[in-house]
Amino acid sequence: MRVLTPGESSPAPTSLRRPARRHLVLSASTDLRLLVPMALLVLLAAAVAAPGLLTNADPLAADPLNALAPPGGAHWFGSDHLGRDVLARVVYGARHSISIGVAATALAVTAGVLLGLAAGLSPKWLDEALARSFDVLSTLPELLLALLVVAITGPGTGNVIFAIAVAQIPNYARVIRAQTFVVRHSGYVEQALTFGRSRLAIIAGHVLPNVLGPISVLATIGLGQAVIASSGLSFLGMGPQPPAAEWGAMLSEARNYLRVAWWEALFPGLAITLTVVCLTVIGRRLQRRFEGRTP
Repeated sequence: MRVLTPGESSPAPTSLRRPARRHLVLSASTDLRLLVPMALLVLLAAAVAAPGLLTNADPLAADPLNALAPPGGAHWFGSDHLGRDVLARVVYGARHSISIGVAATALAVTAGVLLGLAAGLSPKWLDEALARSFDVLSTLPELLLALLVVAITGPGTGNVIFAIAVAQIPNYARVIRAQTFVVRHSGYVEQALTFGRSRLAIIAGHVLPNVLGPISVLATIGLGQAVIASSGLSFLGMGPQPPAAEWGAMLSEARNYLRVAWWEALFPGLAITLTVVCLTVIGRRLQRRFEGRTP
C-alpha cells in the first residue's frame, strides 16, 4: 500500500473512474452518430437552396456520344442513357424531392393540428366522428392512400404534395387530439376558466403551446416518409414530369439499364436512402429527449 505524501489527495476509486470513462465514450459516440446525419442534411439543404455550389454541370444537358459513361473524372457519378451527368441530376433532384416532402409535411402538420384541436375540444359526438375518421384513414398504408388521391386528382407536383399531406394528416391529428384531452383537463386551464379568460385565449395561450411538443418529433420522421412517398409516386410517373431531375423519376428511367449502367440507379437510390436514414436518426434522438431519456 502506497503512503500519501503531504498535500497529495487520494485517487478516485477504480469503480468510480470506470463509469465516468464509459459515459464519456458513449457521449462521444452519440455525438458522432448525430453529427454525421446533421452534416448530410446540411449538404442536402445546400443542394436544395443553391445546387450550383455543388456542381457546375447542367442536369438537362444531353450528350448522346457519352451516354452510359461509367463514373470517372469527366462524370463522377457517370452519365445516364441520354448522356446527362448523374451527379448534377442527383444534386438538382434534391430540390424536387425534398421540396415536395417539406411542403407535404407542412400541410399535413397544419391540417392535423387544426383537426386534432377540433376533435379534442368539440362535443363528444363530433369528437367521436372525427376520431373514427382518423382511425379508418390510419388503417391504410400512406403510399396507397396517396396513390388513391393522385388517381383522383391527377398527376403533377401540386397534386402529389396534396396527396401525401392527406395520407399523413391522421398521424398528426390523432396525437394532437390525445394531447388536447390531457391539457384541457389540467389545472392551469381550469384556473384560466375560473378567471374568466375567453375560450379562444385559452386555446391560443395554454392549449396550443402545450400540445405541439411531439409534433417536432413526428414531423422530422414524417418528412422522411414524405420523401419516400414523393419518390414512389414519381417512380410511377405521377410526380414532376421529364426531363425534370427527381430521384424517383431517375430510378424509373434507370430501371431499363441496370445490367449495363448500375450507376444510373445507384446514386439516386442512395440519395433517397441516406435522406430518410438521417431524418429518422435525428427524429429518434428528438424523441428520446422529449421523453426525458438519456441519449
